[in-house]
Amino acid sequence: MIRLDQKAEILMKYFRENKSQRAISRELGISRTTVQKYIKEFESKNKALRELKKDEDHNKAEILLLIEEMASKPKYDTSKRAKIKLTDDVLKEIDELVSENEKNRLMGRTKQLMKKIDIHEELVERGYDIGYTTVCNYIKETYEKKEAYIRQEYDLGETLEFDWGEVKLTIDGRETTLNMGLFTTAKGSYHYAKLYQNQKMENFLDIHVKAFNQIGGVHREVVYDNMKQAVKRFVGRNEKEATEDLIKISLYYGFRYRFCNIASGNEKGHVERGVEFVRRKAFSSKSDFNSIEEANKHLEEKLLKLNSKKRNWLENKSPIDILNEEMDYLLPLKPSYDTSRRVEARVNKYSVINIDQNKYSVPDYLVGKFVMAKIYPDIIEIYYKDKLIATHKRSYLAHHWTIDINHFIHTLKKKPGALHSSVGRHQLSPKLQEIYHKYYINNPKDFIVLLELIKEKDLESVLKAVKELEKIKIEMVNTDNIRNIVFKSPTVLNPLEARDLSIQKASLEQISILNDMFNLKSVGGYKN
Repeated sequence: MIRLDQKAEILMKYFRENKSQRAISRELGISRTTVQKYIKEFESKNKALRELKKDEDHNKAEILLLIEEMASKPKYDTSKRAKIKLTDDVLKEIDELVSENEKNRLMGRTKQLMKKIDIHEELVERGYDIGYTTVCNYIKETYEKKEAYIRQEYDLGETLEFDWGEVKLTIDGRETTLNMGLFTTAKGSYHYAKLYQNQKMENFLDIHVKAFNQIGGVHREVVYDNMKQAVKRFVGRNEKEATEDLIKISLYYGFRYRFCNIASGNEKGHVERGVEFVRRKAFSSKSDFNSIEEANKHLEEKLLKLNSKKRNWLENKSPIDILNEEMDYLLPLKPSYDTSRRVEARVNKYSVINIDQNKYSVPDYLVGKFVMAKIYPDIIEIYYKDKLIATHKRSYLAHHWTIDINHFIHTLKKKPGALHSSVGRHQLSPKLQEIYHKYYINNPKDFIVLLELIKEKDLESVLKAVKELEKIKIEMVNTDNIRNIVFKSPTVLNPLEARDLSIQKASLEQISILNDMFNLKSVGGYKN
């Protein structure tokens, strides 16, 4: 049974485009008998409609019913049909149901495919007397045949294939599932791979840039399966619409993109086999690492060995040898593409923004403002009016706060008591935490000034100054003395000396004022 859109197309081609029934049958792949049936049926109803319109007021109900029938989807009248066995009509019904299955498969709806039992039940509901075994045998003999593969030969510099694969490792004592992005050249099976926390768009783009940079050029075509980072949506039965990010990066580097058919990994067999091959070679004997960075370093070393090994099927050349032969055929390498995922976010009352369920701080004067975050695999850059105002290491924990205490200096000056229990203070470096607890726990205001000094100069200079003061006398560790050492001021005083000097200076200033009033001589170096 044809669909409503097919019925409409038959009628449009016949009545509007004046095409013959034979031409319509050939174009739509529908039998001439079916084409003729719907044309005659429509002509008959149209003729009846013209007759009824002569007395439209009297025949209004009949006219509405006729219009509904003319615009309704095709259906069979099975009320008077005799029950039959396997005939041409039954075969046609089965073929159409199998065709519907194939359409769903191409659309990625693999969980909505009819099984043989479903097809049999559908035929019975339509009034056919047919056995389940008969249906199974016909489908098996007609459709379930072994697929033939066509051996591919690739030109130098032509094709690069990409895919994701999961890798289970122990990172810092925790069982972790990571995502390995893998590029493989179709010509010589040269592999480039990198581990990521997830398959989000910034990681998808990042591995493209890193692979192109390592290869030293860009292949003219990149092949993908139907991953969501590459395919935005399916259009019709076979067409796929690329994501905006894939279109942008392909335009920048100049490569074509191509998608495999659903469940057809053989169409990019090099990378399909490559995921299993690289995962096994790199991580079967070692799977425990202190960090993802260490795991990626290990992967890089393993890939160098694999790419350097000569292969019989490459005429005793290595993948690197073949890649070197491809260099003259590659598209020229461009400056690295910006791989960030961009998100606009509003700064909340805690002066943080929310990204992927985690919080990142910005300077406290931006509370209530909108900022733009550029999200990279390892860092997050935050901009306000195109100016970079914060950079954070990216967190992959859940509901984690990443705070730079310098973003809150203005607020802490007003509320120094909030320093001790603040998230930012707890995220200071261990050495700075030690200085706080040892010298500033009862003097938060002075510690806030010290933070400003660190931002003005650097942490290393401050730590060095603290060590010098500790050698002289522990009581001399304060922000004024640290500043004097950092900026090489000649005077370093302990707190009592600093207090005495302050009193002496104030007294001399008062005497100087009196001298000016009474025209007396200078005292202690101050002019009258």
